[in-house]
Amino acid sequence: MRIRRVITTRAGGYSKPPYDSFNLGLHVGDDPDAVRANRARLATELGLAEDRLAWMEQVHGRTATIVDGTETEPAEATDALVTATPGVVPVVLVADCVPVLLGDAEAGVVGAVHAGRVGARVGVVPAALDAMRSVGAETGRIEALLGPSVCGSCYEVPADMAADVEAHLPGSRCRSRKGTAALDLHAGLWRQLADAGVGKIGVDPRCTVEDHTLFSHRRDNPSGRIAALTWIEE
Repeated sequence: MRIRRVITTRAGGYSKPPYDSFNLGLHVGDDPDAVRANRARLATELGLAEDRLAWMEQVHGRTATIVDGTETEPAEATDALVTATPGVVPVVLVADCVPVLLGDAEAGVVGAVHAGRVGARVGVVPAALDAMRSVGAETGRIEALLGPSVCGSCYEVPADMAADVEAHLPGSRCRSRKGTAALDLHAGLWRQLADAGVGKIGVDPRCTVEDHTLFSHRRDNPSGRIAALTWIEE
């Protein structure tokens, strides 16, 4: 089986500033009609049926939900979607948090994870791995892609917060460009995935704050959302 992974940018859509222009988030204050047009274009450009895109109501938690394409509404209160159904496309929306795309090509299982500071701290990625294993994936065969997010140089946080996240996600504490306490979620999640035995881990090095082709809530509030998608080709 072949696994596809796609990460969007903010260009090429219908939304007006400050959501210009390919905002895919319905929850950020943008014109819903523009967002729906953007979502329709996303499906069209990828050669997918729009009803095969699986969305979720992200809440910065650690719930992972298994979907099979029969759902008619976004998965409620979840931060990871997993499927073993070819052609079903889990979608994660971000604007500084880490989108994590997971896939076991041999088993035909994929997952999309919303791993912000809170979700990463409480274990949303291990929850997604558990859900993948429950439908046939094997950890050693899983390949992971950590998508673009705020980088450690830009993610300045209070020192006690950095220490707390480090205690739950070792490897994430770092220093910002200013020399202050900061978090590098890419580094912490990479270590967590490696420690779990995930076979291959890739990292998209783009920083959402520094790269203006991407949306960033930290840089521009309000902000739109980019999407990271993965699916098994039918």
